[in-house]
Amino acid sequence: MENTPDTIYPETKRVDVSEQHFGQTIVDPYRWLENNKSEDPTVGSWIEAQNAVTRSYLDALPGRDHFRKRMTELLDYDRYTVPRKRGDRYFFNVIKGNENQPSLYVREGVFGDTRVLIDPNNWSKDGADAVAGWNASDDGRLLAFGTQKGGSDWRTIRVLNVDSGHIFEDIVEWARFTRIAWAPDGSGFFYSRVPKPENGATAAVVANHAVYFHRLGTEQAEDRLIYATPDRPELLHGADRVSGGRYLTISSTPGTNESSLTVIDLASEDWKPRTVIADMNSAWYVIGNDDQTLFLATTQGAGRVRIVSLDLAEKNAEPKEIIAEAADGAVVDSAVLAGDRLLVNYQIDVKSELRRFTLDGKPDGTVTLPGVGSARFLEADAGQAFFVFTSYDAPIAIYHYDMASEVVTPWAEPKVPIDLDQIGVEQRFYRSKDNTEVPMFIIRRKDVTKPAPTLLYAYGGFGLSQSPIYDPMRLAWVEQGGVLAVANIRGGGEYGQAWHRAAQLDKKQNSFDDFIAAAEFLKQSGITSQKGLAIQGESAGGMLVGAVTNQRPDLFDVALPGVGVMDMLRFDKFTGGALWTGEYGNPADEKSFRNLLSYSPYHTIRDGKDYPAILATTADADDRVVPAHTFKYIAALQAANLGRKPRLVRIETRAGHGSGLPIDKAVAQNADIFSFAAYWTGLKIAPTR
Repeated sequence: MENTPDTIYPETKRVDVSEQHFGQTIVDPYRWLENNKSEDPTVGSWIEAQNAVTRSYLDALPGRDHFRKRMTELLDYDRYTVPRKRGDRYFFNVIKGNENQPSLYVREGVFGDTRVLIDPNNWSKDGADAVAGWNASDDGRLLAFGTQKGGSDWRTIRVLNVDSGHIFEDIVEWARFTRIAWAPDGSGFFYSRVPKPENGATAAVVANHAVYFHRLGTEQAEDRLIYATPDRPELLHGADRVSGGRYLTISSTPGTNESSLTVIDLASEDWKPRTVIADMNSAWYVIGNDDQTLFLATTQGAGRVRIVSLDLAEKNAEPKEIIAEAADGAVVDSAVLAGDRLLVNYQIDVKSELRRFTLDGKPDGTVTLPGVGSARFLEADAGQAFFVFTSYDAPIAIYHYDMASEVVTPWAEPKVPIDLDQIGVEQRFYRSKDNTEVPMFIIRRKDVTKPAPTLLYAYGGFGLSQSPIYDPMRLAWVEQGGVLAVANIRGGGEYGQAWHRAAQLDKKQNSFDDFIAAAEFLKQSGITSQKGLAIQGESAGGMLVGAVTNQRPDLFDVALPGVGVMDMLRFDKFTGGALWTGEYGNPADEKSFRNLLSYSPYHTIRDGKDYPAILATTADADDRVVPAHTFKYIAALQAANLGRKPRLVRIETRAGHGSGLPIDKAVAQNADIFSFAAYWTGLKIAPTR
């Protein structure tokens, strides 16, 4: 690949900012890029100048128009979510074809007539406003739904009459990181919010999260405070209620996978909170309740999760084991209560298996799946359940499961505009630096048998597993003869709590080592061409890409960090960043500070080294990982002597961390990313056969 002429970057001013931390001087010349563009016009001008340079570069790339057209075609099918049963009605989301946002539908009966309840596709000219979070009352007559503007994490909640379509005058604002849980009688709903930001500072640090109850027909100022922890303002509180359930359950967490558990008996008159799990040393997930018996999944004494019961009739209730941690190494992903059965979703080597149990924990068979991939029960009652199934070569489909006959019936099975028989999926295992065995999925056309340009993706954080999932836009890369590789590196939850903790806090380097080893494996095993490796990750994965690029710039040809956490010394200063100290460590602690500094992408750029081509992506309205992370990182890259390959940033407008991103904006962004990756890895773009 020939180097292009040197890119002329916009001038980025440097300011004299330095601080002393534990005897070490930290220089931060681009601190001014942390300012909000609405308050600092120079930041807005910098964004425009960067986008202009990037746009000029990307528009000239071969293959971009093809990717945009083909991705649009590959997305032209109907995409459903699992239905939630309320009364005799079933509620679910659908994106039809190339609609920008999912609409909300209701169906009368499991296979009955369907109609649209809410279509957000005309809410804004750019399609960036969306329905985000919703729930229907137990009888299916009322629906509370969150609205999201421009990708923000903030939610405004409204209420709709399902029969008439009438929207109530009730307006609930400043909801954030919230679920919506109706009271059993439909008189109102529970939600989580933070105090109204002072002076409209919507990027303020997230603190004093609390659970409230909104009674229909009243002003939000009258909402009843249900649960808060003023002595621990850093905690998040998620309130939920299994449909038809007697209890409101509140999970409180400092932002890690560990949580405490508080319950409220909604059959009581005073709704007094009762904390039944006080410590935050383990994770607790509510499955459901059978009268006063609560069923929970927990990591307490079981890193791969066990299932316990809690008898709330007892004054000092203690968890009693129902289903022990699996002896075969399987990890509990989640579970649902279906009458007198528990349906448990397991992962074995990142592949799903669904198992049945009686309520006293006796095995009761397995559920036949359509193939090898990811499956999860999400809704169930005494007679039926619904599960979702997908894989890298199987579009997301919804299946109905009859509890008595055990018959699986397709409920929403999409027809996609691609011959998936041409696509091959294999799982390989490789050794990391410390000899740990790590799984990886490799997706390519079946006729691609020689080394080929490869897109390597990973996340590796917060205990979140990268399970097989259908992504039509990535298939546009695979169609062209490229390889897609997904590495299940440590830091995720693929093998339970131990896999997560093996790359958490001061062990974070393990996830970087795993990713580097994945890249080396792909080249050594003849899967990837020697000058054809692109790496991609988003959010915590964006940080991963930035960190490994600095550590091994020689290994990669393209780096694609998206919405990344790039300044590891100041991440806790913005919006919800303080919630991540349990994952990364606290920069105010000396040991954590030194570890964070050792890999922080913004601080570890290696001047004088030949770097890969870099296209970083972010959004100006991202209020989770604020765009200043990427702004400062790209400014530092452009100022360094890193060779002639480009170091560009693509900044989306009226978009956030990814949630609610309109389909047309997602297509445009991915077309830019893939054409950039194709050019610098040597992937030749030809019309689709």
